[in-house]
Amino acid sequence: VQLQASGGGLVQAGGSLRLFCAASGRTFSSYAMGWFRQAPGKERQFVAGIGWTDSITHYADAVKGRFTISRDNAKVTLYLQMNSLKVEDTAVYYCAARSRGTVSSSPENYDYWGQGTLVTVSS
Repeated sequence: VQLQASGGGLVQAGGSLRLFCAASGRTFSSYAMGWFRQAPGKERQFVAGIGWTDSITHYADAVKGRFTISRDNAKVTLYLQMNSLKVEDTAVYYCAARSRGTVSSSPENYDYWGQGTLVTVSS
């Protein structure tokens, strides 16, 4: 599976962005997917995950109620809708795929990674 993240940019605090992760490969629908982020000088951290069926989602406490993860298996695309953005959301955001269909918050459990897209939230 190859992943390509996009949609990042510069936004003011309180604004919204939608990230996209385009995937290749016929097995996309059987993979659990996740979004992670990494701020400068910090470790990569889990943001949100979705199981192979989009009824199962999991969010980091820091983004609950503000971010929504979704997927369109027909379009082979993963999304992250980010609302009410805060300065502390500034980071490079990565999408990842896990060959097992269950959600995980641990980056080491993911098999494939996209190249990352930068989100900058200004005050």
